[in-house]
Amino acid sequence: MSDGGEYERFDRAAEEIAAQVIGWRHHLHAHPELSNREVDTAELIADHLRSLNLDEVRTGIAGHGVVGVLRGGQPGDRVVALRADIDALPVAEESGVAFASKVVDDDYPGGPFPVSHACGHDCHTAILMGAAQVLAGARETLPGTVLFVFQPAEEGPPVDERGGAREMIAEGACDSPKPTMAFGFHVTPFPKGAIGYRAGNQFGASSLIKITITGTQVHASTPWMGVDPMPAAGAILTGVGQIYRQLNAFHPVTVSIGHVQDVGRFNIIGQTVTLWGTIRCAVEADMDEVQERVRTLAANCAQAYNCSATVDYLQDVPAVHNTPEWVDAGLPTFQRVVGSENVHATEATLGYDDVSEFVNRYGGLYVTLGVQDSEFDDTGQIRPIPGGRGIYMNHSPLFYADDDTLVTGVRLHCHAAYDHLTGALTPKT
Repeated sequence: MSDGGEYERFDRAAEEIAAQVIGWRHHLHAHPELSNREVDTAELIADHLRSLNLDEVRTGIAGHGVVGVLRGGQPGDRVVALRADIDALPVAEESGVAFASKVVDDDYPGGPFPVSHACGHDCHTAILMGAAQVLAGARETLPGTVLFVFQPAEEGPPVDERGGAREMIAEGACDSPKPTMAFGFHVTPFPKGAIGYRAGNQFGASSLIKITITGTQVHASTPWMGVDPMPAAGAILTGVGQIYRQLNAFHPVTVSIGHVQDVGRFNIIGQTVTLWGTIRCAVEADMDEVQERVRTLAANCAQAYNCSATVDYLQDVPAVHNTPEWVDAGLPTFQRVVGSENVHATEATLGYDDVSEFVNRYGGLYVTLGVQDSEFDDTGQIRPIPGGRGIYMNHSPLFYADDDTLVTGVRLHCHAAYDHLTGALTPKT
């Protein structure tokens, strides 16, 4: 069968299982699980992969990671790793869909938390399950090997636990066989079916911040008898918003504090206040300097209020880097799947994704897939379609993804995998 015939075969097979993929997505959406707790999600994935008679199905990797191995029926040395993240977020859902999550995790560290797929990982998981089914059905024509990598804890495990992409790699998820390409994608509020790409850093580098400010606990009626850490916390919260001005203005950086944790009470000045946040750098080389400036700010703000402060940096995630050579190799695939008019070069974002551990190590690509009622204006910015559901960013309680885009995701994975295995999606040497 010609290459064109193979692509048509993939497309037909993807359409034939569309209802099944949507069903998986709805089930996963209604039953989300937080990072490092993806027990039922992993079981659903593993059961499906076993039903496809893959050559191997490995489970329990880095917690609840699953890897399926499909060896093609034609000779070939290339190995493509298709990766999907499977964890959900501690976000209360307000999307209004019939299959919305009502899950609350009472036992998660720091909880209880409402849980939802407010970042679209349910879409990623269902799409890769569908791609596994389509590619398994065409195994006799595949020259090489496909790894289906279902990764837990992309959103970050609890701070005292290990997990995520780096841990999967450390536990040998991709050791045998070793990928010659990794491919990943993320759903976004882009127009439905549009693929976004960037040569360079698609997503930025990230670091989790923990700032612990220590004073002396005392009754709220006698603050002079102790040392109040709250004013120091307030000064740090104000100061981090100015750190960007101490760096190159053409290198986007954010320092955001998302959670303030104390051990006091309304009538107790507590001993400590802990600030949790994140640093994001579009230019990865800036991370060390930003971390040092946060450390200096925290120490001196605390000292100004007779407190002390310690700063810990946890869960460093490298930037997702698409080389120009890989982008050039991938563009024909993307244009075939959605049409050249729906493939858009995009600006870098300060989001992060630890798929970078796979792409940066093995080579490959990471792109975005639009799933919302939006369109591009003349300047390349997205705007809502009149009469549509609007634009809601990932991690918003109102985030949504249109089911009609799932088949496009399945096709994208199948075309990318086949193109790499046959040598079409490989940088020219």
